[in-house]
Amino acid sequence: KPAGVAVHGGSGVSFGVIEQMRQARPQARFLELVHRLDRETSGILLLAKKRSALTALQDQFRGRETGKTYLALVLGAWPARQKVLDQPLHKYLVAGGTGEGERRVKVVGRDDPDGMKSVTLVQVARRLDGFTLLEVTIKTGRTHQIRVHLASAGHPIAGDDKYGDFERNKALQK
Repeated sequence: KPAGVAVHGGSGVSFGVIEQMRQARPQARFLELVHRLDRETSGILLLAKKRSALTALQDQFRGRETGKTYLALVLGAWPARQKVLDQPLHKYLVAGGTGEGERRVKVVGRDDPDGMKSVTLVQVARRLDGFTLLEVTIKTGRTHQIRVHLASAGHPIAGDDKYGDFERNKALQK
């Protein structure tokens, strides 16, 4: 799936990858997403053609038998010693102004009752001038987890329009 494409309808989008696949394969009696990716994330999606495959694959993800590793280009030089981001996340809606009602996520303290345990593993893949390419593995699958954890660590994903460095993003677009 390319970045910018939703995996399913909802959140202001009426049509996503799963709806497109169902339309392209009307003969398929069963077609479901095994997992999701954020709209702005590019990557591989697994679809199941049978309910038994769907539940077996979802059980594998839930049991951490199958993992997800992402590549993320972040701003700045990621500290090599920083390998585990273990910070609870809290989902909320933006109130008032532009983006009102939009879903956002923030890091909260360990004692916050609304915080959900979130663990992200980070490994430096390559250092570039002004950037670091990271291999990121999530141990929990929270909404915007990678984006929020990396931004909270002071190294937002390059071009991220929700949690990124907006001035640097403008310069990158040029």
